Amino acid sequence: MNLWDQVPPGFENVPASQAKLTGYFPPPGQLVGSRNVASFNPSVLQSQREGEKIDPKKQAMLKQNRRIYVGNIPYGINEASVWDAIAHFFNSTMIDLGIASRDEPPVQSVQINVEKNYAFVEFRNPEQATRGMALDGANFQSQSLKIRRPKDYIPPEGQPEVIQPIHIPGVVSTNVADTPFKIYVGGLPTTLQEDQVIELLSTFGELRSFNLVKDNLTGMSRGFAFCEYLDTNITDVACQGLNGMELGDRRLVVQRASIGARQNNPPPGMNPALGAGPMAPPPLIPAGMSSAGGEPTNILQLLNMVTPEELQDDDEYMDIVEDVKEECSKFGQVIDIRIPRPDSEKEVPGVGKIFVVYPNTQQSGLAHNALAGRKFADRTVLVSYITQENYDNENY
Repeated sequence: MNLWDQVPPGFENVPASQAKLTGYFPPPGQLVGSRNVASFNPSVLQSQREGEKIDPKKQAMLKQNRRIYVGNIPYGINEASVWDAIAHFFNSTMIDLGIASRDEPPVQSVQINVEKNYAFVEFRNPEQATRGMALDGANFQSQSLKIRRPKDYIPPEGQPEVIQPIHIPGVVSTNVADTPFKIYVGGLPTTLQEDQVIELLSTFGELRSFNLVKDNLTGMSRGFAFCEYLDTNITDVACQGLNGMELGDRRLVVQRASIGARQNNPPPGMNPALGAGPMAPPPLIPAGMSSAGGEPTNILQLLNMVTPEELQDDDEYMDIVEDVKEECSKFGQVIDIRIPRPDSEKEVPGVGKIFVVYPNTQQSGLAHNALAGRKFADRTVLVSYITQENYDNENY
């Protein structure tokens, strides 16, 4: 049977240039079903009803609705291996989460720009692409993925964009939705990195999403961020505990963000670089509230008390140890104090944190409630719990 010059059903009056826009046909020299976002998709034509005409513009839009942008993929790996790795990552993760079927893996194809470390992933249908958006911020080969819609994405008319409310433990999304629980954090020192700000905010509970706003040209922090907590009941507690806190020569401004505000702009009238200016000290964290958002343990983690520079001086280090031991002993028996010091020859985990071990949670709880919100060296103290396992393994 000769198939030369035979037009596929539905494409009888469609020019070749427009037919290519539908994404159904491979470019010249590419095999059917090969690993390219423009690969031929037999299932689409098979599902087409007999005699139905193809609308190229509509099909091009549907194609975009099946795609997502995946940024921050690892540098230095070849295109073939990263294709397999990305497809496997999305397929296995979505199947494990129960949002995709094992019989029909969701990823159809991957188009990669290795030099600029991003990819476009195409799914079987728009619904699976929307579910794939939930993996924003997930860890892929030690990189936190940045997942967005393509720039030319147009939501279906009359159908607002709805991202599946899925949370993966340990994953902090980089896309902070405009909800009543979105928090603005201003007055941040521009030298702070994302993980440092996340660590500060996480003392009040687990984050659902976080975005440190950066300059588009330099990539430097603009001094403000947005976040949302997984437990929305923490929102006001975190705002009260963090607002007015001094970090270096800055004073934080922490408040609920305006609904509908753009992610890359501070609330109206707020200069993110200046901080709050003179204001009353922030209120203490309410008694009995675990700022870590988890179960109390016998080990406390104290933050925002010391700087790496202060820990390098031996005399100053010993003074800090004695001050902490004396104050913490007022609430029970201090079994151990650990204050990691910086080392020029190796990376030391936990530098800038102080750990205090009590014999039981009753004593650690008393210390937790008494120390949270106190001042040390004119800095507001943040207190959270840490597990014995993480303490023993220096996982902090």
